[in-house]
Amino acid sequence: MEDERAPQPAGGDAKVITLCGSTRFEAEFAEVNRLLTMEGCVVIRLGMFSRRDLPDYDWTADRSDLKRRLGELHLQKIRMADEVYIVDPGGYIGESTRGEIAYAKSLGKPVRYLSRESAAGAGDGTHD
Repeated sequence: MEDERAPQPAGGDAKVITLCGSTRFEAEFAEVNRLLTMEGCVVIRLGMFSRRDLPDYDWTADRSDLKRRLGELHLQKIRMADEVYIVDPGGYIGESTRGEIAYAKSLGKPVRYLSRESAAGAGDGTHD
């Protein structure tokens, strides 16, 4: 992806892209979000990036089933997308992200990977 692309008018034709990947890559999510937004895309991203967003929540017990509910919410974000973009610096894809990729593919959604675009140079639009 190039930093100097001029924003495209959104209108009704803007591509909707849902970002997926490990929450450890918060800075990379922000950069991909910025670049895709500058390209004129509507970007749907994660709502929370770390457990510090809910410091008093006991994730080990998860009595309220929050983790499952957040996962279901993210699947809805995938359903809403025209395309799914995997934020995977260095090619890292965790178990949850692998499940999201499989889900997106089962819906026929195109899936792009940051690591493949970075390796290929300035965003050639490589899809899986």
